[in-house]
Amino acid sequence: MQFNVRPYVCGGLGRIDTVILGKLAAAGPRVRPALQTAEAALFSSTPLPPYHRAGGSFAFSWGERRPAALDGWMSIAETYEVPGLIGDGPRVTLHAGALGLVDVYYVRHGDAIYFSSLIQPLLSLVPIEIDWSAWASIIQVTFPLGEATPYQRIKRLPGSSALVFDGERLATERGLPRWLRREPYETWISAHEIVELLHEVYKDYDGRKLLVPVSGGYDSRLLASVARARGFDVESWTTSPDEGTDTDIAFARSITRELGISHRVITQSADAYPGDACEVARRLEYLTPHHAWYAPFAKEVHRAGRVLVDGLAGGPLLKNFMVSVAALEATSQAERSAAVLKSLTLGAPSQPFLSAAAGAWMEEAVREQFAAATSMLHGHRAELPLSVLHTRTVRGIARSAVNLVGPEASFAAPFIHPDFFDAALSVGVARKDKGRFYREVLHAANPRVAALPSTNVVKQPLLRVPLRSTAAPARAYAHRMLETVAARVPELLSDELHMVIAGGPDALTRFSGWNDRFWVRGLVLFGLWLSDFENDLGDVSSPF
Repeated sequence: MQFNVRPYVCGGLGRIDTVILGKLAAAGPRVRPALQTAEAALFSSTPLPPYHRAGGSFAFSWGERRPAALDGWMSIAETYEVPGLIGDGPRVTLHAGALGLVDVYYVRHGDAIYFSSLIQPLLSLVPIEIDWSAWASIIQVTFPLGEATPYQRIKRLPGSSALVFDGERLATERGLPRWLRREPYETWISAHEIVELLHEVYKDYDGRKLLVPVSGGYDSRLLASVARARGFDVESWTTSPDEGTDTDIAFARSITRELGISHRVITQSADAYPGDACEVARRLEYLTPHHAWYAPFAKEVHRAGRVLVDGLAGGPLLKNFMVSVAALEATSQAERSAAVLKSLTLGAPSQPFLSAAAGAWMEEAVREQFAAATSMLHGHRAELPLSVLHTRTVRGIARSAVNLVGPEASFAAPFIHPDFFDAALSVGVARKDKGRFYREVLHAANPRVAALPSTNVVKQPLLRVPLRSTAAPARAYAHRMLETVAARVPELLSDELHMVIAGGPDALTRFSGWNDRFWVRGLVLFGLWLSDFENDLGDVSSPF
């Protein structure tokens, strides 16, 4: 990982122990001091000048956008979506972005907090202990929830929150981001106005070369249409999401041909899948089984010299993505929350993967974590899309742009720009149902492109193609990892899955369905984590 466009940072606040701080600074990528006071320290892999410094006050940030001037930490977080460190007299504040896209991890030692933008360096400060609740959500929902990480002692600073030292004690502050403070009532914004707002957002990138990946869906064709209309120097690439067809590639060719954009297909190799899966899992610090398919694409982006335009958050904001009919029709908070969580949770596999005790414990643990992670959204007019955005989008899907494309290359996420975000959120979920409003937006942007086939409507019956993730090399790798899980935590798995594992790699061919594949990937990720930390992990006895 090369920190080219976003630095690696670490540091501390509170009553700092210089020995512990030195250990942290030496444990990760090479860093240099950016700030050192009695109550705060900040180290960075590249020069990191403050965006404010006057008298005894200072303000630093690290992310894709640089704040223009000092403001309250919540205002900085929601306007620029960056984490940062702010000092004003005896008060020092370490804050996340409003959504928390750029990670801040931390451990507490006595009266001090030590933080890092990577988990791995913090492991030098604390014993490695498993957090079973985090693994419950990683396996069943495909990403952790709230502040959880795979490690008991290491936490993630959630979006819209801060750690504060006031000269005497450490405290946690949680704020309401702009979209919760000002509930977005229906303003009846038109599709044409949404497109005009997107044009305004793109002005931030005038003069820069863009790379707009195009798939067969709505988000990418909208972003490509507007980029083309603005006359950008733009290229488009597509790769297979490894879902069993090349529908995305076929549809992308027709979209880019209509727009007159240079198009390239990034190919993948089944033989390379195990290496890609391991590399992505370790780079994403074992937080999600997603994105192994994205590895070849991300490596090419690093060499492209272009800003990647990512459709992050387009689904929840514009087309009710992951919002089910049951959630829309729920008549109580409990029903609504249960329906959203059901949409986010993997469906039942073709046969039991977990033991009855493990399944019951994990289901309850995930339910509790989800309730805590979304409680601030309850009763909000846009609760449903925001619930998806604050969980799946931030903790799982955003990793491709934030942690695989970045920090080597820049990425742009136009849909989370404050002006666009607020406007899209103001559109009621009823108008977005079944993609109706999004189709109006696409038609306003480019009616000819809007008319082309889309994977968001009906997946055309194209020729099935072999999956990299279930080919022989992948099966051999998956089987090794599942054997590790079966040996280290046998009570986690069902008798049926133990029998499948005993049958060897080819026995995994029965798991060809969508749900089965993701259950396998989650358990394989767990197996890789157990293997990689075999010599450091002590007790992995389970709570079930």
